[in-house]
Amino acid sequence: MRAESSLVFLWSPWSLALSAVLLVGMAALSFTAWRRSGYRSDYGMLELVRMLAFGAIVVLVNQPEWVEEYRPEEKPAVAVLWDNTVSMSTRDVNDPPGSSAVTTRREAIEPLVQPAFWHELAERLTVEIQPFGGGEASPGSNLYEPLNEAPARYPNLRAVVLLSDGDWNAGPAPVEAATALRLKGIPVFTVPVGSRSRLPDVEVLSLDLPTFGIAGKPVRVPFTIESTLAREHVTQVTLRASNGDEMTKEVRIAPMGRTSDWVIWKPQAMGDFTLTLDVPRQADELLADNNRLSAPISIREERLRVLLVDSAPRWEYRYLRNALSRDPGVELSCLLYQPGLEKVGGGNKDYIKQFPQGLEQLSPYDVVFLGDVGIEDGQLTIEDCRLLKGLVEHEASGLVFLPGWQGRQVSLMETELSDLLPVVLDPSQAGGWGSRTPSHFELTELGRHSLLTKLADTPDDNIDVWESLPGFQWHAAVVRAKAGSDVLCVHKDSSNEYGRVPLLVTRTFGAGKVLFMGTDGAWRWRKGVEDKYHYLFWGQVVRWMAYQRNMAKGETMRIYYSPERPQLHQTVALSANVMQPNGEPLHGGDVTARIVAPSGKGETVRFHSTGDEWGAFSGHFTPEEPGNYQVTLACQQTGATLEAKVFVQGLAVEPIGHAARPEVLEEIARVSHGQVVPASRLGELSSTLAQLPEPAAAVRRLQLWCHPVVALTLVGLLGVFWIGRKIVGLV
Repeated sequence: MRAESSLVFLWSPWSLALSAVLLVGMAALSFTAWRRSGYRSDYGMLELVRMLAFGAIVVLVNQPEWVEEYRPEEKPAVAVLWDNTVSMSTRDVNDPPGSSAVTTRREAIEPLVQPAFWHELAERLTVEIQPFGGGEASPGSNLYEPLNEAPARYPNLRAVVLLSDGDWNAGPAPVEAATALRLKGIPVFTVPVGSRSRLPDVEVLSLDLPTFGIAGKPVRVPFTIESTLAREHVTQVTLRASNGDEMTKEVRIAPMGRTSDWVIWKPQAMGDFTLTLDVPRQADELLADNNRLSAPISIREERLRVLLVDSAPRWEYRYLRNALSRDPGVELSCLLYQPGLEKVGGGNKDYIKQFPQGLEQLSPYDVVFLGDVGIEDGQLTIEDCRLLKGLVEHEASGLVFLPGWQGRQVSLMETELSDLLPVVLDPSQAGGWGSRTPSHFELTELGRHSLLTKLADTPDDNIDVWESLPGFQWHAAVVRAKAGSDVLCVHKDSSNEYGRVPLLVTRTFGAGKVLFMGTDGAWRWRKGVEDKYHYLFWGQVVRWMAYQRNMAKGETMRIYYSPERPQLHQTVALSANVMQPNGEPLHGGDVTARIVAPSGKGETVRFHSTGDEWGAFSGHFTPEEPGNYQVTLACQQTGATLEAKVFVQGLAVEPIGHAARPEVLEEIARVSHGQVVPASRLGELSSTLAQLPEPAAAVRRLQLWCHPVVALTLVGLLGVFWIGRKIVGLV
């Protein structure tokens, strides 16, 4: 660093003229006083002091400053910062412009990141080429950080050249860094790369597989495809399993939008599989590397425990019992109270003699069906209702309400099960409503897309099936659905002040699910088709309600999570049930989960107790990257562990294929007083930088006219003058 010093006066013509007049006047006054004293030497010294003090005052009126200028001896620097994030791999740059050849954004800026491109500036400027972004440490685009750190990293920085697509999704707004650079006199020259609009492309956005499936049971695999093509087209998508299974389906893909559909896969063997969806490349599609997406799924053997409770062997009970007992994946227990008779129903091995007593007997059931039963002698008790509520809330079991014409379920509204009921019943009409002519269901918009009401492969066929189902001649006296419930089916004809009467309603309560079926005529669906729709519907209900509870379980531990298919950066709620070796729920234990991300990065989540009576614990974590997460649940008190997998689906922070954002770079250049250099003018960039003016020197000013030392010196001279006057006898 080279320094130059000088004394500078901030004078004006008026201050200079006034100073001269005052100085001449004071000199004349001092000389006159000395002459009157007979030219005595002591008087002469006194007048000299007065002249020095007055002269200092006259000089200070012109505001003298001591100025030091510091100029760096090294050459000015230019920082060339180029974007190395994932989005730069997007292939949407025509090179050369107007041609059909398409290159990636990173390839388009490749010449500018080579030292040879800047050799013309080597004599006058030091060019520092530095990438930013990319890697696990910075998965997103942070334009603020490299711009903000540039002045400290590169001494004597004169300008910044930013090569990027402008797609920032991390850190503060880059315009803040541009503002700071402007205040330091450092312009930013931006070189935007990439297309402002997405190129013709078909992309598989999501493949929403369930966490697990059952061997021999169809698995519905929903997917979403996004198209930026200007035309609608029909294509045949292919779903391939890692065991060699291959399924195809013809899909009509909408233009400039998203299309959702599904493929059915029926696995025959158990194990862990990977399903891959392929979409053929279209003739006018420029990007084909995003036409494929894979996701894992675990296929296991099914064994669901179901409890069916009713008061009388009505037709709905009989056919439902047959449907569940014949399902190979269901282990059924039946309890038929038979009011008025001395004994409960029996005669088969799946009958039990009383409602399960205590947690140990009730906890194994995945789904409980409550028929036309209530709080009466010989039926449910207040304690039974409390246990059922805890089973759903803390152990993720399912509860199905199946009311009947005797209206016994109305008494449940006075128990803790009232909180679980997804509808409001009319207590004045406990027996419901009957009619001579059959009535029919009508699917709601939500019901048309629900897995529970899917009785045919296509949406149109499914609506036709529901409209053709045999009708029912009785339905419960439902007033309305409760807030937070999902209405899947309503009465086609009956309505009240709240609208159509809801008949098929679901809701989530705690960790479990609840379903209300407002008729007892589903058994009539067998007419002409036997068990085709009746068995299919109730089988789907049982598996939907028991799904979450069976995500991962061991001898003494169970873990489940919500949502089932979490997205990136979406909080995942973890729930666990932990039992002691003797089968009793663990009270207030130390439960943790070790979660390992796909990249190998791990974290430990400590659970807290949410229900000591049920051994329920909960925690949460937020995934920061897509893929399979390994979860190991452990309990310090019991020493037990349980392993599970959580698949996080979603685009990475830096997606490939999105449009560039040159407007961001334009704002950075404008705010920092730089320029936007388009690809067609890259040859001018070196000459523009070479013509930049020399950086201003760093200046340090010492204001003598108001400096404390100068003020003390002046006071000292005045003090000497006053003391001198006393000595010579003038005072």
